Amino acid sequence: MSKKTELQKVSEETMRFMRGKYKLDEVPWQHKGIDSLKFRQGSKTILSIYIYEDRYDFQVIFGKAEREKFEAERGDFPPEIQQIYDNSQTYHDGKWMMISVADTKTLEAVKKLILIKKKPNRKPFPKDQAIYGGCGHRCDLCIHYTGGTISEEFRNELKERLTRVYGGDLWGEDMMLCPGCHNKPEEDCPKKVCAKSKGCEKCSSHSDYPCDNATAGWPPRIEPKHILADDVTWGILPYVPGQYGN
Repeated sequence: MSKKTELQKVSEETMRFMRGKYKLDEVPWQHKGIDSLKFRQGSKTILSIYIYEDRYDFQVIFGKAEREKFEAERGDFPPEIQQIYDNSQTYHDGKWMMISVADTKTLEAVKKLILIKKKPNRKPFPKDQAIYGGCGHRCDLCIHYTGGTISEEFRNELKERLTRVYGGDLWGEDMMLCPGCHNKPEEDCPKKVCAKSKGCEKCSSHSDYPCDNATAGWPPRIEPKHILADDVTWGILPYVPGQYGN
């Protein structure tokens, strides 16, 4: 497996953070020919990310209440972030900050700005009757799972959402169905074969977990693609390792 670049790590961790903490629509945008991705709640933009080959520019706008909170906590931020804050122009709708992010250290500081901008509003599915696969999937919320009591109505809704997220004709008579790890022959599950070849009973036991082979739609990345908040909930998060805890 090739080693991830720092920029790839920034991209993946940004999407894990934003999708895991917030229930927001992801909206593609262009500004002066530059692709961007906006995270929005209704008509309100929480975060804009401008996509470049060598970096991402994160735009965060602080209103009065957010500026007061930052001022109270500014000592917790790196000097570079404090300088950007001080040098950013304040308009009628707030202080417009633009932070270039090319490494995970800077991203960690920007996450704290985002948390000031908006409190997390993601409410995970209840875990009372959750079923987890060794690959990290939330099986009871997975369209492929046949070991539980998934109704046809639920499966059809998932089909619609997953089609919007991943595109194309994903469904047919040969759609993969899975009875669950304990009911599936090892040779029929590439993930189980991979785990065993590395001396592990399941993917999540390996030191490299989560890896690109572990789950569907992995890894996430910043891209100018329109995805509804509810489609993230139903079509992406059940397949994210550890999203709901296990």
